[in-house]
Amino acid sequence: MFVDYAKIKVIAGRGGNGCVSFRREKYIPKGGPDGGSGGRGGHVIFDVNPQLNTLQDIKYHKLYRADNGRDGSGAKKTGKDGKDINIQVPLGTVCRLEGEEEIQADLSNSGDQFVAARGGKGGKGNCEFATSTRQTPHYAEPGKVGEEFVYEIELKLLADVGLVGLPNAGKSTLLSRLSSARPKIADYPFTTLQPHLGIVKYGEFKSFVMADIPGLIEGASSGKGLGHRFLKHIERTSLIALLIDVSKESWDKDFKTLKQELQEYSENLQRKPKIIILTKMDLIDRSNTEVPDVIQGIEVVAISSVTGFGLDNLIKNLSLFIDDHR
Repeated sequence: MFVDYAKIKVIAGRGGNGCVSFRREKYIPKGGPDGGSGGRGGHVIFDVNPQLNTLQDIKYHKLYRADNGRDGSGAKKTGKDGKDINIQVPLGTVCRLEGEEEIQADLSNSGDQFVAARGGKGGKGNCEFATSTRQTPHYAEPGKVGEEFVYEIELKLLADVGLVGLPNAGKSTLLSRLSSARPKIADYPFTTLQPHLGIVKYGEFKSFVMADIPGLIEGASSGKGLGHRFLKHIERTSLIALLIDVSKESWDKDFKTLKQELQEYSENLQRKPKIIILTKMDLIDRSNTEVPDVIQGIEVVAISSVTGFGLDNLIKNLSLFIDDHR
């Protein structure tokens, strides 16, 4: 099950208390203070795991609490630090505090870590307070409370090319033809209900990642049809491919709708490089249909995922852009 949003509470461990103790040995009736300090409370840490591709496990585990640090003891023994909790998250995970827009962490590289809540500092033992004028302190510090936060966790897919189109524009079929991904395909709208990634291979040992997101409808930028939830998955892509069903009489209107929705959702999406892919060329009479090379300054490639028409040319165009971008 693909889950791209979760809200969780994280509580770091409390620091251990410092110890009040005095040295007691034979022939040393009045030993000095030897109370050790408490251990640090455990941290709560987000760790990137490249093998994960969903937030499903996190979504159903609402609370993460790290261990407390152990108290200090005599003979200047420091308490043991509390055990950290490491939460495994997929590549592309974004962390925000509940209700805030500012991003606390963007975990987009393998090996990235983010300390979501820091454990409390251990209290000092009485041996730390001994001075030349106060040689027998009878007090120690209590441990500090660990940090506590509620985080909103989002997953934004990492892909080179993002496929964007209205429902039933042929995005899933194209992804299945160019990669080994097998999204659900059917001849009716909204077949795709969650994003899919596929690896497209070209040349010798080269490849790029293509993302298929569910179809957009007019008003997607304001949340209709879960538009906000799906549009975020193309924010990281290098190139946006606008898929338009050329067999529909309104295909020029479809292009304007897609462009408008991207612009209203984010100026950043509007500025991203784009390519227009006219799909389902097998359903029209190509001899009587004029296919433009450019629409409003955007390059156009005509294809049929069913017959394979234009697919080699499409891969060539996409790979040239990806190579230049990298």
